[in-house]
Amino acid sequence: MLQFNFLFRLLSPHQRSKQIDSFCCSAQFFFHSICVCMHGCLCVHASEVIMVTLPWLCLWHSCVQRYPHRCPGSHSAFNTDAKRLKHSRAPCLCFLLFLQTTSGMESQNLVDDLSPKKNTVLKLSNGPVVGSRKRPSEGNYEKEKEHCIALFDQWSEADQVEFVERLISRMCHYQHGHINSYLKPMLQRDFITALPAQGLDHIAENILSFLDARSLCSAELVCKEWQRVISEGMLWKKLIERMVRTDPLWKGLSERHQWEKYLFKNRTSEVPPNSYYHSLYPKIIQDIETIEANWRCGRHNLQRIQCRSENSKGVYCLQYDDDKIISGLRDNSIKIWDKQSLECLKILTGHTGSVLCLQYDERVIVTGSSDSTVRVWEVMTGEVLNTLIHHNEAVLHLRFANGLMVTCSKDRSIAVWDMASPTDISLRRVLVGHRAAVNVVDFDDKYIVSASGDRTIKVWSTSTCEFVRTLNGHKRGIACLQYRDRLVVSGSSDNTIRLWDIECGACLRVLEGHEELVRCIRFDNKRIVSGAYDGKIKVWDLQAALDPRAPASTLCLRTLVEHSGRVFRLQFDEFQIISSSHDDTILIWDFLNVSTNGQSEGRSPSRTYTYISR
Repeated sequence: MLQFNFLFRLLSPHQRSKQIDSFCCSAQFFFHSICVCMHGCLCVHASEVIMVTLPWLCLWHSCVQRYPHRCPGSHSAFNTDAKRLKHSRAPCLCFLLFLQTTSGMESQNLVDDLSPKKNTVLKLSNGPVVGSRKRPSEGNYEKEKEHCIALFDQWSEADQVEFVERLISRMCHYQHGHINSYLKPMLQRDFITALPAQGLDHIAENILSFLDARSLCSAELVCKEWQRVISEGMLWKKLIERMVRTDPLWKGLSERHQWEKYLFKNRTSEVPPNSYYHSLYPKIIQDIETIEANWRCGRHNLQRIQCRSENSKGVYCLQYDDDKIISGLRDNSIKIWDKQSLECLKILTGHTGSVLCLQYDERVIVTGSSDSTVRVWEVMTGEVLNTLIHHNEAVLHLRFANGLMVTCSKDRSIAVWDMASPTDISLRRVLVGHRAAVNVVDFDDKYIVSASGDRTIKVWSTSTCEFVRTLNGHKRGIACLQYRDRLVVSGSSDNTIRLWDIECGACLRVLEGHEELVRCIRFDNKRIVSGAYDGKIKVWDLQAALDPRAPASTLCLRTLVEHSGRVFRLQFDEFQIISSSHDDTILIWDFLNVSTNGQSEGRSPSRTYTYISR
């Protein structure tokens, strides 16, 4: 049917009247297709046939106009249905049944019959008379077909492709659909099964390595061979390694659970089999879900370090890593604590005023004091390597990275230093612009950001030290800020936290909730953690805060209350918050190692470690 439809369209208008007879002889294909669609039921009105094949309606109407046919009385119902469709001359079922009984033609013979050189006649009276060309016998047809196939096999590949293209070009779009259905499974290959059979397991693994965990789990369910390739190969190991490289939470878990030593290594006797990583992945996911739930619900394990001494009245600053906590105290000392045992390992003395700020790396500790000096200490020995005397009043904050150090002071100035080595530090530039004490600074390769008691945040170029812009919005002095990746988060004595776009200077969001001055603030990709003089630590949803549609009531995730005095400084990572306070304590809020037995939400028993100086 589809072939004849296409061939009929090929005929020019003046040829259609001559070739319509031969075309009608091909109606057996049309009838056969309809019978298949109707599941072999022949009791179908002609009007229903026409409705199923609307594109043929006009064609059949044209045929009957030239060859009128009247149904027997027993078929009057057919004509009634046709009249209802306003196609009273449409062919009825008896016409189609009669065509079905006539001898059909194969495609090639029909093409010959439709040629202008052939003269075929179809007479419709009591029955049709087919033209002179007869269908070849079944035996001859099979011989001719096999002969064509044999010739096709002898051709070159290019000739075969060209021949098939020409055949396809002569077909209609319905036939193209059938061919596509036939070719589709032939064009599909199970490469995951085929490649390992040829010793190319690594190629199959490399292809599958682009899948995420969910897709990898789904692929394992395809068949046993896919499951074998995925579970016994290195795919799960590579997936875990990729997550450890890119996600701080994964990296932290790998370090704490000590399975990092099995990653990023080739197969050795010490490395577990690849099936180990297949079972490890769901355990990691479970740990991550537990940690996230602990953050949301405020479940934590609390450890407390008492830093009391005769002259101590507060822990002003701190920094920590996996092994130690270094704190600066009001009693002019710097104390180094073992993070596991929480014992004081070392005390550094030398400042003649309170230690207000500090930062350290693997080599040195740099501290700023109310005695107006900046001191550089060696981490291992505690020896003073350098003392910088520049500021006229207390050094309130400092930052250093990549050979550059920035300090700020109560004297309203910002000093930019070149830090070639711990002993070779030179002043590059002094930035002046604030009208009150500069309380905090931060910087990256592009900008230096400073905040002051004059209620402003100023942005400076890191490379040229030139002033760029001022961020205005806070109603009172600014006590703290952090800057990273275009985002600035600041806390003020107006009890609010503001989020800023450093490039345009726009205030993106104002967070309200603290009852007193916001003294310290930190953020990562998920959260903002702030500490205030009200003794509270608040955890905020950063992504929601950046969404202007998020209601203000949903921004604060949890409020932690354990300090009995002002919160001076805090730091946090994916697993914990460590904070210091005017109450002479350092608190470790652990969201990873939480025991929920008999504990209420948001509270956890604390261990207290007290250090009394002599």
